[in-house]
Amino acid sequence: MDGCFTSDLLSLEQALDKMLSQVSPPVASEQVELAQAAGRISAADITSPLDVPSFDNSAMDGYAVRLADLADGRPLPVAGKSFAGAPFNGRWPAHSCVRIMTGAALPAGADAVIMQEQAEVSERGVRFSQPATPGQNIRRVGEDIVRGAVVLPRGAKLGVAQLPLLASLGIARVSAFRRLKVALLSTGDELQPVGQPLLAGHIYDTNRFAVRLMLEQLGCETIDLGIVRDDPQALLTVFREADAQADLVISSGGVSVGEADYTKDVLQEVGDISFWKLAIKPGKPFAFGRLPHAWFCGLPGNPVSAALTFYQLVQPLLAKLSGHSQWRLPARLKVKTADALKKTPGRLDFQRGILRVDHQGEAQVHSTGNQGSHVFSSFSLANCFIVLERERGAVAAGEWVEVEPFNTLLGQ
Repeated sequence: MDGCFTSDLLSLEQALDKMLSQVSPPVASEQVELAQAAGRISAADITSPLDVPSFDNSAMDGYAVRLADLADGRPLPVAGKSFAGAPFNGRWPAHSCVRIMTGAALPAGADAVIMQEQAEVSERGVRFSQPATPGQNIRRVGEDIVRGAVVLPRGAKLGVAQLPLLASLGIARVSAFRRLKVALLSTGDELQPVGQPLLAGHIYDTNRFAVRLMLEQLGCETIDLGIVRDDPQALLTVFREADAQADLVISSGGVSVGEADYTKDVLQEVGDISFWKLAIKPGKPFAFGRLPHAWFCGLPGNPVSAALTFYQLVQPLLAKLSGHSQWRLPARLKVKTADALKKTPGRLDFQRGILRVDHQGEAQVHSTGNQGSHVFSSFSLANCFIVLERERGAVAAGEWVEVEPFNTLLGQ
């Protein structure tokens, strides 16, 4: 099988190692109001300014008791009530209990809370049907979070699960890395902006539209430089403009070996670019390098190839550049394929699939059909990649395959 492989093709792992070893996490940060922090990356450990809970309180509706008062089993009169926000502050005589609600402050001296379902109330007082143990149904100070503890580490993405936590601690501002600035452009005389009448022999600029959506989901500031025609001087001008404004420049198209693919020559004039031919399918032509001030990624022109290389290569690059140290792709799973899959040894193949669980509770993956690099509908139907090993050939229905569920970037 090794004879099928071309020596100048880098594996996906080699390409990622080369990219990520060259770039560094950001250092510039800013203070951000909590309400404006969604999608931002924390630039420092975030610690709690208080204990949670900040006082001993009840985990149940019931009765606060002292264990010594339960020894003889007599009914206990109710000395008062403790509600959330309105604690019991009166005198608590011996051999009595305090009616208490969930979240209410525990009266001083209480050993336990007995839930109301285990209480029998009469004119004589309250008799309990079950014995109590020390600390029963009590939430202690700092049981959830201790003052000074790190609640979110540096490099965490701030979202729906994180920001309410910070709000509950009274944190109004956080230190966040500044947003990445990404310049985006497409190359090709055949491209036409989305929304205009389609001219004969032209195609819509799907790639720039799709990549911009993904950049926005990743919290980047996008500098959209539009479509650049196949003209070396025009490309040179735009790349210099992009380099002056952005942290990363992404182009789509022009990195192959066609007669009108000028991007490689132009970039070699203004920067230090390593053009790779990757051992993946789709997405063989992919470029990465350094301009005078910005990093550069060149995506293939075919829509599926562009989306795939952005997802597998640019997404982890952006995570490191933005300081998102906790970023990971979803774990891959081993499942059986319901369909036969076409495959030729030589490249790691990312086919689009639909991962389902059958009526017996077993996971199975189905192909979305045509896997051509121009068939973008394969993404709209899919919820995972079927990842077929580089050396593997055709796959029969019922064989085990590896699948990688889409993360939220692809809308699943």
